[in-house]
Amino acid sequence: MKLSGVEIPKDFECSVRRVVLNAHMSLRGPWVGLLLGMKSANVETASNPMKLRFPLLLAVVSVAFVGVTPRTVEAKSDAEQICVSVGRLLEEGHYTHQQLNAEVSQKFLKNYLELLDFSHLFFTQKDVDALTAKYGTALGDDVLLGNLKPAYEIYDLYQKRVDDRVAKVKELLKQPFDFKSNATVEVRREKAPWPKDEADADQLWHDRVASELLQEKLSEHPIEPPPQLIARRYDRISRNVHEEDRDEQVKLYLDALAQTYDPHSEYLSKADFKNFNIQMGLSLVGIGAMLRTEDGYAKIESLVPGGPAQTDGRLKVGDRISAVGQGQGDYVDVRDMRLDKVVEMIRGKKGTKVRLLAIPANAPDPSQRKNIELVRDEIKLKDQEARADIIIKKEENGEQVKLGWLTLPSFYADMDRHAKSTTRDVLALLKRLKKENISGLVIDLRRNGGGSLEEAISLTGLFLKSGPIVQTKGSNGNIVVSSDPDPGIAYSGPLIVLTSRQSASASEIFAAALQDYGRAIIVGDKNTFGKGTVQTILPIGRFTSLLGSRSDDDGELKLTIQKFYRVAGGSTQLHGVASDIVLPTLTDLPEFGEGALKNPLGYDEVPKARFTKWSDGHPLFIDELKSRSAERVQKNPEFHFVMEDMERLRHKLDENRITLNEDARKKEIQDDKARKESRAKERLARHDEEPSIYRVTLDTVDKPNLQLIMYPGKLAQAKKDGVAKVSPEAAPDDPEDADAAGITDDSKEPAIDPERDETLNILADLVDLTHGPKTAASSTVKKSTTQRP
Repeated sequence: MKLSGVEIPKDFECSVRRVVLNAHMSLRGPWVGLLLGMKSANVETASNPMKLRFPLLLAVVSVAFVGVTPRTVEAKSDAEQICVSVGRLLEEGHYTHQQLNAEVSQKFLKNYLELLDFSHLFFTQKDVDALTAKYGTALGDDVLLGNLKPAYEIYDLYQKRVDDRVAKVKELLKQPFDFKSNATVEVRREKAPWPKDEADADQLWHDRVASELLQEKLSEHPIEPPPQLIARRYDRISRNVHEEDRDEQVKLYLDALAQTYDPHSEYLSKADFKNFNIQMGLSLVGIGAMLRTEDGYAKIESLVPGGPAQTDGRLKVGDRISAVGQGQGDYVDVRDMRLDKVVEMIRGKKGTKVRLLAIPANAPDPSQRKNIELVRDEIKLKDQEARADIIIKKEENGEQVKLGWLTLPSFYADMDRHAKSTTRDVLALLKRLKKENISGLVIDLRRNGGGSLEEAISLTGLFLKSGPIVQTKGSNGNIVVSSDPDPGIAYSGPLIVLTSRQSASASEIFAAALQDYGRAIIVGDKNTFGKGTVQTILPIGRFTSLLGSRSDDDGELKLTIQKFYRVAGGSTQLHGVASDIVLPTLTDLPEFGEGALKNPLGYDEVPKARFTKWSDGHPLFIDELKSRSAERVQKNPEFHFVMEDMERLRHKLDENRITLNEDARKKEIQDDKARKESRAKERLARHDEEPSIYRVTLDTVDKPNLQLIMYPGKLAQAKKDGVAKVSPEAAPDDPEDADAAGITDDSKEPAIDPERDETLNILADLVDLTHGPKTAASSTVKKSTTQRP
């Protein structure tokens, strides 16, 4: 930059550019506040924008007199205006109010490079160093000036690197590979350094191609000869890169920018927002799975409660889809296919079949596949409703205890017609459970990813007297305490909340409040997910209109604006809710949770809210319950299976390498199959005591007869027939056979779920310690006589 022929240092140039920009944007503060749904006085720049920005206006005048024309007065393209609006909204509206300074610019650049090159394979460290020197500290200013040149130049370099590498891969595929060495290859490279130069990259890619060839060679579900399959896959990568037009490149660039602030902020293009609405709505026809791209695979991020995939039970969070087939047609390899195209292949007409080849999340070898056939169906709210079970189990002393189990897939609410309410539905179920004289209750949130905050607050109130439930803090530091105003209590008996790493957001608010009040015992994984932030959706068009144009095609910004805090003061962010009693499961890994995401907001605390601990005259006996549970877990063979698999999985994750020796890989696969067969025989030889379970749905809650879904002898017979299912929440195995995996929900075959069984044992202990033994003799559950053979 030059002023009247004098050379100005680059850091001063950045400062001048920001002064120009700030003056140009000075009147926008109140709009940001209003459109965020906050009082403008709560936004730092909104209370008196002219007063705050006036010195900046004087600075711009001074600069203008020495011959600099501000870029911001130039006409901007739609993409440039969107860029400016997204940058300013993040600065002014995000919870952190973090300015787009040099530090954020460097994080932004790293995010963009890793969004393009997730596994650190195409760029070299030389590329990264050169891009950092050129753009590292100035990207934020470029965004706020609407300068998209860096986005395009970096993408063009990425495109060239992909083209060059694909050409080399095709040459590699012509060479013979010997899978007899003891060489190993890194499995996940997202945290690995970029190859230092081209020679380093060549060696890395040689091993990677060898690994892909061996993986396909060992697959029990071959699609075509490995060299042709992999060549086609890399042709697809190159084609995908070239198909991204400038608008799509801008979307990637702004997405990387938003996620520099936190993992839940996101720029949504018009197409993205359409998909977001489909996911949030209840009319999607498909399999009910949320996917994201990771290392070229479509990875299962979550399963929609009540959807075909969740109901079937074989597809699990963390599984990676490698191929898709329609009906009885051939499989099509989908690795390195654009995610929107994979989704398009999986979606389809109601009643049609889709087949998936999926690599299990805990597969000992990536060549392993699950062959899953699903029937597409409309995912309806009814399938996500709360439901309950009445469980009659025999104690060691021979007496029977009657317990309630309430499964809550989500905190749902019908915002428009108020026709559905989680709280209202649970209240109806609780009335029936109380009528049946249950002695204790479990609320199962293992697969509950959240939902309506209002429903979480009101549902918590069913188990507490009136008082604060959750605290919320905005970017201005103001703390709002949300309380349950209803002093009524729907259920006051012994209570356990069962959670997992998949329990998030509203689930964590519910569990945290009951734990803080001393109302319930939390059982499950060490911690829940740890999402303690609140997002809002802002239409970008409202802001680009202030720059001269507006379009519905400008997209939306999903923006983090608040954080949640427990009534005891701690945040649920990152820490989640810790279980009072931890049970072994395969999902209890730090790789599942907020802390595994990029740039999560940190944990902090606010002052404790004023609340009165639950007092019914009885303690929770946590130490005694933990001791009893630990003793049972040590004797339980199913938990031994889980712990063995967890140790093996933990070793694999930590080692992060896989051998390129074919014989060694085959032995690992054979050992895994032998282990599954041995466990199946061991299960068959057991004679465990089985409870009677009656299902209560919202359709049957007022009916005199209830469906008997489990009875003594049914599980033993199912194991003998080879159709006993392993619950997806706690399955120690990941069976490839369709008859060996499933869930409890209305299944014809019962499920093996040690976590469920032990939670019931803990509840029975709590009942015993609290009130003394309670028997089921006082109330006989009426059942439909047609349900049992």
